[in-house]
Amino acid sequence: MDLINNLSLGFGVAFTPINLMYAFIGCMLGTLIGVLPGIGPLATIAMLLPATYALPPVSALIMLAGIYYGAQYGGSTTAILVNLPGESSSVVTVIDGYQMARKGRAGPALAAAGLGSFFAGCVGTLVLAAFAVPLTEVAFKFGPAEYFSLMILGLIGAVVLASGSLLKAIGMILLGLLLGLVGTDVNSGVARYSMDIPELTDGIGFIVIAMGVFGYGEIISNLGMPESEREVFTADVKGLMPTMEDFKRMVPAVLRGTAMGSILGILPGGGAVMAAFAAYTLEKKTKLHPGEVPFGQGNIRGVAAPESANNAASQTSFIPLLTLGIPPNAVMALMVGAMTIHNIQPGPQVMTSNPQLFWGLIASMWIGNAMLIILNLPLIGMWIKLLSVPYRWLFPAIVLFCAIGVYSTNNNTFDIWLVGLFGFVGYVFIKLGMEPAPLLLGFILGPMMEENLRRALLLSRGDWSVFVTRGLSASLLAVAALLLLIVLLPSIKKKREEAFVED
Repeated sequence: MDLINNLSLGFGVAFTPINLMYAFIGCMLGTLIGVLPGIGPLATIAMLLPATYALPPVSALIMLAGIYYGAQYGGSTTAILVNLPGESSSVVTVIDGYQMARKGRAGPALAAAGLGSFFAGCVGTLVLAAFAVPLTEVAFKFGPAEYFSLMILGLIGAVVLASGSLLKAIGMILLGLLLGLVGTDVNSGVARYSMDIPELTDGIGFIVIAMGVFGYGEIISNLGMPESEREVFTADVKGLMPTMEDFKRMVPAVLRGTAMGSILGILPGGGAVMAAFAAYTLEKKTKLHPGEVPFGQGNIRGVAAPESANNAASQTSFIPLLTLGIPPNAVMALMVGAMTIHNIQPGPQVMTSNPQLFWGLIASMWIGNAMLIILNLPLIGMWIKLLSVPYRWLFPAIVLFCAIGVYSTNNNTFDIWLVGLFGFVGYVFIKLGMEPAPLLLGFILGPMMEENLRRALLLSRGDWSVFVTRGLSASLLAVAALLLLIVLLPSIKKKREEAFVED
């Protein structure tokens, strides 16, 4: 009964004309920056933070939240159409979404991403409203040792993610971990692996690697072929909406992705990214139906599940922020900044001292998700028009957008040269048949793993047994070991290799 009363209070706040306007502005901006590669919600919210001084606190937070979950929608558009993840959480969508576009099924892929995101966003918001308080107790049980073990499990899951050779997949993860070490050591403040290049002391940006390896790498590969053989959008677009068969396969994947995202979004450390990778891994472990396209070749489940997971996670990541005052990722850290600008102390007292803000923000998320589906589904036809643009016009535009996106992140021309270098690296990966997704997961998780490993060892005074004496940490490591063992079993390995054989 309390929940219904609280939600009615929230909808009363969210349905005021000014808050509806700011929710719409946030959703529109979020979709646009998701579509434009390289900019991302973090840079946009950082740029708009000073502008929220003049806004009422609830309106400011509603707009910033709209930008965050709107970017999860928009990020899938370029991932599917031009093999560029607009958002870090859309990296996995590239794998099957782009293959669907190449086969003339860009419409169903975009619709699957939009509908999955809408359902997951609504469920994620419901979880946030109903389980905010009890779910934070789960997050409390995670210390540095547990986070380290969870990330080990995530990396071993990435081995399953990669198509082809296990050895190549492990190599890519290790390369990602090594690239993540470039920069300044957190504890000592000493620059490491920066080769005396001042620009590398802050580390290599995720955007730089993602744009180079995925975007430029694919462009170089295509330009290396005769025009008749280029594999970009050669097929005619067949239908804008998924078929009944697609819906049958999508629905269970969306449900699994939503459940995975709702849980992982609560945990600090890039919940949406982790959730998307985990959901895709889970789908690859689920048996293929007769006549279903293999994963990596345009399976609609490979789009629906990660897109549902990242949207559910982007909603539930508000739980630790609103109930504990702990930001689970960089975007939420900026939301803390927005709250402090308006003299609001984030934490458990927000629910009691400022219920209009707490429940108004939650109610606005339902309205925002409805706005996003209304905005995105009619736009599918417009995005599809991109496919008819001749490649000689399309590829310079992609190169230019990538360069602008990368430059706008740090206002640094060195990053543009670095993207070019990683573009060549991406081209080499394509030639060697190596999947770049595990490299990006290793790169994202590497610094967080190192930080939690060092923190756990500091707390245990250098005792490594802390990872196996704590129950939750030991359980996560046991699952990771079991997963590795199963993947390495000769019979499983043979079946896995058969599943990844391309026609």
